[in-house]
Amino acid sequence: MSPHDVLQNIWAVGDLPISALSHALLTGSDPVLPSSFAVGTAAQATIAAGALAACELGHARGQARRDVSAEMQHAALECSGWFSLDGRVPDPWDKFSGLYRCADGWVRIHANFAHHRDGALRLLGLAPESAQRADAERALLAWKALDFEQAAADAGLVVAAFRSFEEWDKHPQGQAVAALPLMRFERIGDAPPRELPALNVDDRPLTGVRVLDLTRILAGPVCGRALAAYGADVMLVNSPHLPNIKSIADTSRGKLSTHVDLQTLDGREVLERLLADAHVCVQGYRPGGLDARGFSPEAVAERRPGIVCVSLSAYGEAGPWRDRRGFDSLVQTAMGFNHAEAEAARSPDPKPLPMQILDYATGHLMAFAAAVALRRQALEGGSWHVRLSLAQTGHWIRTLGRVENGFAVARPDRTPYLETAASGFGELAALRHSAQLERTPVRWARPSAPPGTHPPVWP
Repeated sequence: MSPHDVLQNIWAVGDLPISALSHALLTGSDPVLPSSFAVGTAAQATIAAGALAACELGHARGQARRDVSAEMQHAALECSGWFSLDGRVPDPWDKFSGLYRCADGWVRIHANFAHHRDGALRLLGLAPESAQRADAERALLAWKALDFEQAAADAGLVVAAFRSFEEWDKHPQGQAVAALPLMRFERIGDAPPRELPALNVDDRPLTGVRVLDLTRILAGPVCGRALAAYGADVMLVNSPHLPNIKSIADTSRGKLSTHVDLQTLDGREVLERLLADAHVCVQGYRPGGLDARGFSPEAVAERRPGIVCVSLSAYGEAGPWRDRRGFDSLVQTAMGFNHAEAEAARSPDPKPLPMQILDYATGHLMAFAAAVALRRQALEGGSWHVRLSLAQTGHWIRTLGRVENGFAVARPDRTPYLETAASGFGELAALRHSAQLERTPVRWARPSAPPGTHPPVWP
């Protein structure tokens, strides 16, 4: 499918006016990164969908429609997540993260967080204080891949066994994901339309929209960053007890960043106050995590009628893995992408996609979903809940087809697309946003800042 066809299909999921699609200007074609999958199309179409939906909400608020342009190479590089701080490029992976041979196949371990790493090492009978990567490699040779995957899941850890598409399609979770739509919109409460602040002609389309960003791991933060680029006031809410990944320096561009401790009554009251004036709440905690604190989408909608909630999971809302933790690299491995890429590249070892496209595409689809649901709220009223998952996005990427000779291209130079700015983490060099809006430049008005920098108060 052409990028315009792909965008049109996403647009149809949101039931948005077809006439707006004439304002999408998409250039470029796959392959732009070495892959047998249409990762450039996935990046470009999801970014354009989020930007165009934001503009369609702006149109519902009285602005004239505007053109949205996105160039595929720029979009794909933006979704590679590259950045540097003070001239240094952080290593995104812990030394124990990655693929391991087992007695009958492979597993991928995600060890970027210390509690996940230490738990996996203990499961292997190793002492976290002294274990080396080679020790883990030897220990895993005694395990069958599916046995270790299940043992890790039972222990609340994050591991995925290496599968082919055929194996995934036969798996109960693969079948559950295949039966789900790309995203699901649900009206979860009654509320009158909530009027958004009036826009000037030169305002960005989400100006005046307040977004609570309760996410940590890539897809959710990418959603909040995109919404901030289109003018929303985005407040990133972190727990003072939970670690973050290094990419927070990049994904926090444009956001306020505060600490709220939901383990305390005071912290829960602070979140209640923030929700009272929020238009959107985006959350990416493990399934049930916020529900246990009294902040399920239904509970939030009861307290703040008219809210839009956007929820992210790893493997979707149905199936035996619906409550299982997961990250992009693991979902790629479990679903068969690493096997398919290895076959296409004639590699004897599993081969990942050239970027964490499940995270980035899902993040931009979440931004699209938030804008669509806000528009519905403004026109129809109601409280809304939208659910997405990395696995649903992965299933969708498979429908885009394969790219012939995808590994014949070299990774392009990112330099023309970089911008450099001061941040609370140091001098940040990162990719500019690849969606451009007619009349109004896309920008991040606030520099990225470490968690806890700002008070938990809307501007």
